Amino acid sequence: MFVKAYSASVVGVSAITIGVEVNLSRGLGMFLVGLPDSSVKESQDRIRSAFENSEFKMPSKRLVVNLAPADVRKEGSSFDLPIAVGILAATEQVSSQRIGDYIITGELSLDGTLRPVKGVLPIAVAAAEQGFKGIIVPKDNAPEAAVVEGLEVVAADSLKHVAEMLNGTAPMVASVANVEDVETVTSPYAEDFSDVKGQDNVKRALEIAAAGGHNVIMIGAPGSGKTMLARRMPTIMPPMTRSEALETTKIHSVAGKLGAQQGLMTRRPFRTPHHTASQVALIGGGSNPQPGEVSLAHNGILFADELPEFGRSALEVLRQPMEDKKITISRAKYSIEYPANFMLVASMNPCPCGYYNHPTRECSCNRYAVHNYLNRISGPLLDRIDLHIEVVPVPIEELHTKRTGESSAEIRKRVVAARERQSQRFAECEGVHTNAMMNSAMIRRFCPLSPEVAALLNRAIERINLSTRAYDRIIKVARTIADLDGKENIEPAHIAEAINYRSLDRDSWGR
Repeated sequence: MFVKAYSASVVGVSAITIGVEVNLSRGLGMFLVGLPDSSVKESQDRIRSAFENSEFKMPSKRLVVNLAPADVRKEGSSFDLPIAVGILAATEQVSSQRIGDYIITGELSLDGTLRPVKGVLPIAVAAAEQGFKGIIVPKDNAPEAAVVEGLEVVAADSLKHVAEMLNGTAPMVASVANVEDVETVTSPYAEDFSDVKGQDNVKRALEIAAAGGHNVIMIGAPGSGKTMLARRMPTIMPPMTRSEALETTKIHSVAGKLGAQQGLMTRRPFRTPHHTASQVALIGGGSNPQPGEVSLAHNGILFADELPEFGRSALEVLRQPMEDKKITISRAKYSIEYPANFMLVASMNPCPCGYYNHPTRECSCNRYAVHNYLNRISGPLLDRIDLHIEVVPVPIEELHTKRTGESSAEIRKRVVAARERQSQRFAECEGVHTNAMMNSAMIRRFCPLSPEVAALLNRAIERINLSTRAYDRIIKVARTIADLDGKENIEPAHIAEAINYRSLDRDSWGR
């Protein structure tokens, strides 16, 4: 007897439908074909044990299971449940009447219970796009699948539960997503910018970075507050739109980073890779391709603490995704594209001892050591960072003051207002949402400079000896400052402030 069920395989952050074809014929043995990897081949033993402990019978015939299309490699344990259901239908232990209406995915335990699997959200999206009535998933995966509209999501506890639902002896109850409007969610944070004493110039720069999606680096002595400030960046970021939340959740679903019972992500991700992270950890890939830190930070922040301590090769691989907002992983057997629209927030000490330019402590490094330390960050990478900020230690007397600065909520209101202006500006530009994402043609269109502003910028470029890329980035930052100021055009004060944020360029640092 021949039966066909349906499952799906995740490729990148998308999914393709896989037909699970089961055929019974004369003979003995079970044969799994269709380019399965070792984890899929091992499903045979899990299925046999699950059948035995769920009071089902394995057929004493030749059993051929084909995962079609046969030229796509099948990976992971998510094929356990669809193969098991296909076998049950082929042996008439389960009705095959409704099997074709659903995508089925899940891992089997030896006792027949279902374990959650990775990538359920992309599978659910694919099921909805391809016209399936619904998707049958393990109970722990139901919340993330339920965020897809127009799809019946059936949560199951065990193989026996699935069989009862398909046979009609147990009701197929659709899971309902309990998702708030992500554009109005304000997630509580333990940190707040009001906790930070002083550092008004740094907080201003971080506000500009959040408003325009700009990359930023802070340089200062140990204990000056760089990490404290960076960890408060999520509190002033604008809320994600529903499409952004769906994109971000898909990536974390594929990586297996969503917790049990978690549906749509409402907080922008804040990723903090350690400086010992490898290229693969940052960019993604591996024998079984997985998203890296730059993709897990999609629509959020990638915080690189102690930037010069990262390996040179690891830092250089950040250059392309910082420009292209995506990462393409090409290997001999596959090529996968992951989105990587992240905002880089980096921090570093000014020298090996950490006290170069310190107001009260003497630096023990010579000028060569200071220059060499900064050279650990290549010029092309530093060029791609829009805002360079020196963080000076706060005087002791200011730490004891009871005066508090602006709260994150107050700063966030200005950031959201600036982002709304950018959304209106780029309404006709597909894929562009912030000033930092503008290309050269958009800069000419949306950032016209008056003769006075252009002359001021040209003088600064000649004096500091900046690159053409830095020239464009100064204009983008000035555009964001004008948005925060509610101005239609870039004014001299906006361009002057933007120029001040290029203090770490090679020709100006330390002079």
